[in-house]
Amino acid sequence: MPVWKQLLLSLYYHGTRPLRWWNLRRAVAERRVPVVVLYYHRVADDRANDWTISNRLFARQIRWLQSHFELISLEEAQRRIRTGENDRPCVSITFDDGYADNCREAIPLLIRERIPCTYFVTLQNVLDGKPFSHDLAEGNAFLPNTLEQLRAMAAAGIEIGAHTRTHAGLATIADPRRLHDEIVVAGEQLQQAVGRPVRHFAFPFGQYAHLSREAFAAAEKAGYEAVCSAYGGFNFPGDDPFHLHRIPADDVMIRLKNWTTLDPRKLDTPRFDYDVPLVNEDHAPKDNPCSAAATNKA
Repeated sequence: MPVWKQLLLSLYYHGTRPLRWWNLRRAVAERRVPVVVLYYHRVADDRANDWTISNRLFARQIRWLQSHFELISLEEAQRRIRTGENDRPCVSITFDDGYADNCREAIPLLIRERIPCTYFVTLQNVLDGKPFSHDLAEGNAFLPNTLEQLRAMAAAGIEIGAHTRTHAGLATIADPRRLHDEIVVAGEQLQQAVGRPVRHFAFPFGQYAHLSREAFAAAEKAGYEAVCSAYGGFNFPGDDPFHLHRIPADDVMIRLKNWTTLDPRKLDTPRFDYDVPLVNEDHAPKDNPCSAAATNKA
């Protein structure tokens, strides 16, 4: 981002701090402090694209988050949203796609600091070791995580989540059998491969246009505890705990500060209306490992 844009963001951040402070004070008094869910993609020092952040800046962001927020798991985030009460600023950290570079410094840092993290991976790239097609399209051949890395991460406390089989744009899939494979079967196979419950699912791309009611229904019926989008916005106590809004974290520090501290621009982000009734657990498929995830926590 150009320096002049960062300067404008900094002026906006400091200029709106009184309003942010007042909003936070009122939210604490009402026990309605929003739950922030961040998502990262790749942490590496080459800064090869817009979704890569350097190890040094990632560590700086984590230190800043530790000093200003309680860092919580997605499970705890859901609990606070579901109960309708939260009186502490909090952040949950997630990653998307599954890049091997994250295992160099970023994930070890989270493990050392005992910071909860949900790590969403695209199954096919893990199994065949091939780079993501969206990276190859830009001339980058970043290696995905290996299954051994995921197992080691899971053993160290990082929760592994599903991110489809092929990183497909789910809103464009009309075939229900393919949708079932991308969301349900891929989640089952990931769970079996990692040997840990896979309880959460994240939409690839995750913008409003990439979501669909059919995909939400498939994820809910499969037994996932939560589905994550990626188009920004806060999760207020009392909101739908199944659909978690996430905010991107990138290599602009002032943008992270803006977006996580009750940015007035994000207070009214519209929620995607997937209009799917909750599925009774008694009717969930009994042979689906994801259905048992809610009662088999690691």
